[in-house]
Amino acid sequence: MNRRFTQVDVFTDTPLLGNPLAVVHDALGLDAAQMQAFARWNNLSETTFLLPPTDPAADYRVRIFTPGGELPFAGHPTLGSCHVWLEAGGVPRAGAEVVQQCGVGLVRIRRDGARCAFAAPPLRVGEVEEALLVPVLVALGVPRAKLQAAQWLDNGPKWLGLLLDDAETVLAIEPDHAALMGLAKVGVIGPHAARSACRFEVRAFAAALGVPEDPVTGSLNAGLAQWLIQGGLAPDTYVAAQGARLGRAGRVHIALEAGTLWVGGSSVSCIRGELVI
Repeated sequence: MNRRFTQVDVFTDTPLLGNPLAVVHDALGLDAAQMQAFARWNNLSETTFLLPPTDPAADYRVRIFTPGGELPFAGHPTLGSCHVWLEAGGVPRAGAEVVQQCGVGLVRIRRDGARCAFAAPPLRVGEVEEALLVPVLVALGVPRAKLQAAQWLDNGPKWLGLLLDDAETVLAIEPDHAALMGLAKVGVIGPHAARSACRFEVRAFAAALGVPEDPVTGSLNAGLAQWLIQGGLAPDTYVAAQGARLGRAGRVHIALEAGTLWVGGSSVSCIRGELVI
């Protein structure tokens, strides 16, 4: 059976500078094994499959796969899937907002000019064990003196969030991916100088999911923003940069409004065609 297929670049309005996402339209009839096989073959950080919703409040349902497994939620697949659904003629029931159904439940997505932004799911946090923190820093090659704070961040995916002293330290990391694979998915963030257009630099390492470094990561940025804003370590509104070490220029727009954290970015379709599975 031929199915429509779109490959979209997320967190950028310029093709090839964001995080690519493969989106399969009309995925009804595919089972989890077929979805996983295509995601593994496609070998992007995530591949999504659009399905009819089973919740009457949702506009569509999405299943999200990495090369190594299925995720209950992820940020750039949420924005990219919404972009593709709208581009294909999807009309939200609520008018102003799109409602996506995925493994964590219902996710609200609003259109903000050329960008879309999702309402961050609830965040669960936890203290980081010293016995884990030490080998993670060694695997990253980051001296302990450059670590400002650490926190477990769980909004579907579970990340070990590390706040470092500055953006230069983040960009200088040369990780030992094999060592990190057995430890945790790690997200690092550090502030840019005040004159920079971006407030923070972010990197994400997820070798256990088959993605040694993710170009731009919505779920991680959502968790980092909730953690840092609540702790008074970040302003309510800012832009984060991610992907520079991979030759990308991802931009993640963060805004806390009336108690809701919105995580936004542009998307652009790069490939349209048909898929045979």
